[in-house]
Amino acid sequence: MSRPVALITGPTSGLGEGFARRYAVDGYDLVLVARDAARLETLAAELRDEAGAGVEVIRADLADADGRAAVCERLRAGVQVLVNNAGFGISGEFWTADYDALQAQLDVNVTAVMQLTHAALPSMIEAGRGTVLNVASVAGLLPGRGSTYSASKAWVVSFTEGLANGLTGTGVGVHALCPGFVRTEFHARAGIDMAGTAPFLWLEVDEVVRETMADVAKDKVVIIPGLQYKALTTGGRLVPRNVVRSLTRVVGKGRGRT
Repeated sequence: MSRPVALITGPTSGLGEGFARRYAVDGYDLVLVARDAARLETLAAELRDEAGAGVEVIRADLADADGRAAVCERLRAGVQVLVNNAGFGISGEFWTADYDALQAQLDVNVTAVMQLTHAALPSMIEAGRGTVLNVASVAGLLPGRGSTYSASKAWVVSFTEGLANGLTGTGVGVHALCPGFVRTEFHARAGIDMAGTAPFLWLEVDEVVRETMADVAKDKVVIIPGLQYKALTTGGRLVPRNVVRSLTRVVGKGRGRT
């Protein structure tokens, strides 16, 4: 029997790497997609040696139409799992940020998620099984923490929930993962100062991956790891949005990020 295949975007660090390692251990072959060829090859070699996984690598920039097209071509050949993990934030304020950088953020965080999912679903539906995991953020559930980044992640959540309704009965599951602050390279790459963030708000990659996989198995559509973030998002739905915006200005440091 051939091994199932999981395609993961942005796997060279953080949550993407965590999911790549977990799927490899679970018996999947992998297709890894990122811009950094050297880090891709290093991770691929580790997963081949440590987990015995077959690993393909695709060097692609998902902000670029040609890069997205190359990944879509592989997806149309068939995979059992798609993890749309690639994404990034930008420091500074919206009105002073470079517009090309903002557009690239939208292309990676939104356009790539839509385009890659569209390419992956037909073969999954034909097979009667498959999983699409879209990495969103708590920022997509709570207003006030940035603008374009939060909006892009809100789109991912809404897209996933709507798609879940359409996929009922097909055997294909779609899930939106909404983590809070996770100890990864994300904030450093974005130039976002996280000094002073309360320790209880930080999550570890392994615990996010573990909880996510458990919730995927339960067919939960919106997945929020960590009791603290479950409490925050539940409270955010119960109080007026202007109050939530005020709180996220303090807790989430809503200024200084797009």
